[in-house]
This record gives sequence, C-alpha cells and structure tokens, in this order.
Amino acid sequence: MKYKIVVYMKSLSDALKVRNRQQVKDLVFITLGILSYAVGYTAFILPEQVVMGGVSGMSALLFYAFGFPTGISIAVLNFAMLAIAMKALSRRFIVRTIIGVTIMSVFVSLLQPFFAAHPVITSGEDKFMHVLIGGAMSGAGLGIVFSHNGSTGGTDIIIALLNKFFRMSFGRAMQMIDICIICSSYLLFHSAETIVYGVAFTLVASYVCDYVINGTRQTVQFIIISKEYHKIADTINNKVHRGVTLVEGKGWYSKNDVNILIVMARKYESQEVFSYIKHIDPDALVSQSFCQGVFGEGFDAIR
Repeated sequence: MKYKIVVYMKSLSDALKVRNRQQVKDLVFITLGILSYAVGYTAFILPEQVVMGGVSGMSALLFYAFGFPTGISIAVLNFAMLAIAMKALSRRFIVRTIIGVTIMSVFVSLLQPFFAAHPVITSGEDKFMHVLIGGAMSGAGLGIVFSHNGSTGGTDIIIALLNKFFRMSFGRAMQMIDICIICSSYLLFHSAETIVYGVAFTLVASYVCDYVINGTRQTVQFIIISKEYHKIADTINNKVHRGVTLVEGKGWYSKNDVNILIVMARKYESQEVFSYIKHIDPDALVSQSFCQGVFGEGFDAIR
C-alpha cells in the first residue's frame, strides 16, 4: 500500500512539472505574440491614422479624437467589458484575458511614445505598405497567442456574451462589430479611404492569423509499403517519436502478402520521415496526404 502511494505521488509530481513547463512555455510565446502585435499596431498603424476592428480600433479612435493614450484605453475598455460580462464567462477565459490585456497595455504604453519619438524607424510615404506590414505583424502575433491558449480580450468578450444569450455565431458577431468600428472612422476623418485601409488591415491580419494557427497544426498521413517495414517503423518510433500502425494486406496484382505502415505526423516532420525512409529503403512505396485535422494523443485535443 505504501509503495502504491509513493508511486502515485511521484506520478502526480511528474505531471505537475510537465504542466508547469507547458504553462511557462505558453506564457513566453504569448508575450512574444503580443509584442509582435504591439509593434505592428504602434509603429505602422497609429502613425497612419488607420482604424481597425476590436478594442484596438476603438482605442485608436479615442487617440485620434482626444489624444487619449491607447495603452490605457485598451486596458480600461477591456476591463470594463470583463466586468459587464463576468457572470457569462468562464474563469479560465477571464484569467487568460486579464493576463493578455495587461501585457498588451504595457507593451503599447511603452512602444507608442518610442515610435512617436523615432519615426525614422518606420519612415516612408507608402501608407498601404505600412498597413500591410502592420496587419501581417498583428495577425502573426494574434496567431501565436491563440496557438498557445492565450487571449487578448477585445471584442471576444462581447462576442462570447452575444453567443451565450442570442445564439449568434462568433464569425457573424465579429464581422458586425468590426464593421461598425471601422465605419465609425468616417465620422472623424470624413474619408472613405480610411475605411478601405481599415478593411485591408483586418483582412491581412485575419489571413496571417489563420495561417500561423493552421500552419502549426497541419498534419500529414503516410502510407508506406516496404520490405524493410520493421526498420522503418522502429526508426519513426525512436527518432521522429511518432506512432506507427502496421496493417497486413495483399497486393492484388502479385497476390503477395504486404505489410503497410500508417503514420500520422506534423507537416514540419514530413521531410524527416522521408529522409529516414529513403536511407533505409530507397525503393519503398510512399503515399503522403494532408489531413484536415488529427485529434488525440500527440496532436490536437478533441473539442
């Protein structure tokens, strides 16, 4: 009995260490992602007086109209919305949002005066290029944040509230809110061009964000037929650290028995798998196909 308790406590301790390491890793990447967003926002978007969707867009409007610091307005607007929607949101979402908003506010507050004092860093007269660069950096930053279970708050809070009480889809709610914020810039600048730039920023940021998120999750499936199947399977298990499934089959033309290996791996691991197969058996028959998603141990959690 005492031995079982010791084993259980050791397993629990190991699990906590792994969890803590993962949380530290997530926090580091969330910080880097928010830094990327803040640089794109303060260096390329605010100087060009572009209004995008979300709380960042509302903060930009307040800055253009009244000179109110965007870092402070981002924090005030987010925490105000959190207070309103507190009962409708999960504790995990609230904690993640508070962490993300705090880091975002600090970075924006530090970087906005820095880039205002050093405009030569982002100098140039091509406004559209600045919008593209800012959108790409902001989208990449958000993609990194979301890939590591982070949150930057913003209109996500309102969207979660609308979805809970009005059964409105996240995509439709986000589109409605962002369009309203971007179009409201016309009241301040009386220019349709500003709206176009705001839409361009939103499209670029959304595309890059999706690319970053899906790029880390893209998976491939290998079907491998080889006489050296046992060596290939052992190598993939031990060096790529991916599971291998062996299926017994029969070649219909030759009527000979064949052993088929099925392997699931991340896209970035595919070249490594190919190199091992080529080294072991250059004549192996290999089929590679992309998967819409792979869920389970070693891949994405089933949602």
